Amino acid sequence: MTLKLDPQLQKICNLAQLRKGDCATIMGLADADADTVPPEFVRSRLMELGFLQGEEISVIAESFPGRDPMAVRVGDSTFALRRLEASMIYVSRNTPETP
Repeated sequence: MTLKLDPQLQKICNLAQLRKGDCATIMGLADADADTVPPEFVRSRLMELGFLQGEEISVIAESFPGRDPMAVRVGDSTFALRRLEASMIYVSRNTPETP
């Protein structure tokens, strides 16, 4: 038996997996790891900053070495996020328009 995944589901990942130049649409936010920070603190702070479902997001820079932190643009604002925070943001990769 072969499992056939919906192509839309195959594009879903977390923001930390994207590279410089990638664009995506925010699908939702996960809770933070309870061992490192209070779970709702980071999630609510990201929402206050504009990381909301349906928003377009793009990765504009990555630090060297290690790619942490990363600079992302949401709307007209640019933010630096650690990979830990970015891993909480679930996105659907945007594919380039083909004529």
